[in-house]
Amino acid sequence: MTTYLTPALAWRRMREGNERFVAGTSSHPNQDSSRRSALVENQHPFAVIFGCSDSRLAAEIIFDLGLGDAFVVRTAGQVIDDAVLGSLEYSVSELRVPLIVILGHDSCGAVTATKAAVETGTMPPGFIRDLVERITPSVLTSKRNGHDDVNDMVVEHVKQTSQRLVDSSRIISSAIDSGQTAVMGLSYSLLEGRAVVVSELGNI
Repeated sequence: MTTYLTPALAWRRMREGNERFVAGTSSHPNQDSSRRSALVENQHPFAVIFGCSDSRLAAEIIFDLGLGDAFVVRTAGQVIDDAVLGSLEYSVSELRVPLIVILGHDSCGAVTATKAAVETGTMPPGFIRDLVERITPSVLTSKRNGHDDVNDMVVEHVKQTSQRLVDSSRIISSAIDSGQTAVMGLSYSLLEGRAVVVSELGNI
């Protein structure tokens, strides 16, 4: 039987998993063969994690999750495009996921590259330029607010990504308005392993 969690309970489960990871007491749940077999026909994840592609930001590990627990979407610098929006809308409308997590991290390479491009006026080559262009508003806002450190820019980018997600998707904004789901912005410390809340949209 499927039990759908509220946004608040979903966040509690993720927070407790991250606390175990930080403490070095991860339980590695839902990673055995019986869980694998149980998920063959369907899935009921309790959260969708939209995070940076950085190899140090393995979502299921840092929140101590297993198979079927989280629907994960990742791009460098957690940059939104149409495919990301479609994936997140699918998780909300079809999978009824109660919590969307936007996951950024300190020392983010994509944000660092954007900071450099803004300050030097030199854009990177190829499609990396597309990433930089999408992150630039967050970097500019952070600098305008007097925050020139790249980690402050990461926090600003998480906040702006969360808001843009809601502004861009009627499906997601309606789910938030109805209380079905909520959006939480988190910033992850590579050294400590801790994810801290930097923004909230919806009832949590």
